[in-house]
Order: sequence, then structure tokens, then C-alpha cells
Amino acid sequence: MIYYVEDDENIRGLALYALKQAGLEAVGFADGNSFFEQADKSNCELILLDIMLPGTDGLTLLSEIRSDKQLCETPVMMLSAKGTEYDKVSALDAGADDYLAKPFGMMELVSRCKALLRRTGQKSSRTNTVYRCGPVEINQDAHEVKSNGVDVELSPKEFELLLTLMENEGRVLSRNQLLEDIWGISFVGETRTVDTHIQTLRRKLNRACDLSGNIIQTIHGVGYRAKASGYDK
Repeated sequence: MIYYVEDDENIRGLALYALKQAGLEAVGFADGNSFFEQADKSNCELILLDIMLPGTDGLTLLSEIRSDKQLCETPVMMLSAKGTEYDKVSALDAGADDYLAKPFGMMELVSRCKALLRRTGQKSSRTNTVYRCGPVEINQDAHEVKSNGVDVELSPKEFELLLTLMENEGRVLSRNQLLEDIWGISFVGETRTVDTHIQTLRRKLNRACDLSGNIIQTIHGVGYRAKASGYDK
């Protein structure tokens, strides 16, 4: 089930019609309160959020979704008239999985929804949920990271970045690969976004255990990899 939180009745109606015509189940809500009160969390596969909502705005609602035990892993696409690169990056860094600026075409909306649902299905097929690399351990199901036994608090994107690197331990992943896997194929921005998140991730890991962040190696001109022998890199 796709839930769409949008206060503009016309936009909400058109989007729901397009999604249903494409064979997707979708229900709309006018604000965040009605969404949390009426939505069936156990049947939620994708959430579409407008940013400029009455009462609780979309970014605050996104934060509440990421803190909700039943919804924290649900993919979220932001739909907003705020279309600058800063707005997009801010939403993605806050935990959104995709961002679509208004006005948007209904065919593109349907295509992006299907792409997000495919990505979610691929991630749910992972059989291993705990990965270890050097002193760092990441538990996908519990959404926990420990460095030398010390809990490390990460943002949703930092967690997904570390998970992707550790489940591909030893394999070099390019910046473009990481952008596509973590920020979505529709994200258009500088690959410096990856570099910035890597720097923050290393700093947080090192704060918990000296040099543990160095399990993330930089392969100059190529990308990054996780490797337990990387403490001296």
C-alpha cells in the first residue's frame, strides 16, 4: 500500500488516480495527523510526503516516520514545490529515499514509485542481517552499529552507506554506484555528497573507537571499500 500525504486535494486526487491506474494500491491523507491516526502501518510499502503541509510539515513528519518502529524502514519520497539542490539534499540527508519537485508528470511519479518498491524488495531479500569488519559491527534488523562494542549513532543515510560498504567488504564501490544504491537513480547532484557522508561516518566511528573509521578505505580515482586491514590507510 502507498500512502500519500498532500493537502492539495487536486494534486492528491490526480496522483492517486495515476497510481491506481498503474495497478498500485494507494490512499491519500490531507495532513500528518490523519496519516498517523488512520494509516495501517503494517501494510505500508511506500510513503509520499509533501513538505509544505498544514500543522506538522513534511520534514518533521519524515523525522517522526524514521523514529517509528513500524515505519522506520519504509521508503519515503518527498514531493514538493521546493526544487533547489539544497532542498533536495536536505530532504535526502534527513532520511528521504527520493525527491520529486513539483510540478511533476504522473508517468514519472509512477515510474519512481515502482523503482523504489523494487529497491525495497531487493533489500528485503538480504539473508544476512549482521556484518562485521574489524571492530565495527552493523545489525540491519536492529538498526544498530557498534564500534568495539560501543554504540554509534548514525543518520539513516550514514547507516545505509555503512551497510552497503560492509555487505560488499573488500569490493570497491564507485561514488556513482553509491549514489545510485543509496540516494536513488533519480538523484542528481555532486558526487561530493558521498565524500561528505564518508568523512562524517569515519569521524563518528573513530569517536567510538580510535581508527575504526579507517575500515573505510579511499581508492583514489575509483571510490571506496570496507576492509578490516584498513587501519593504516
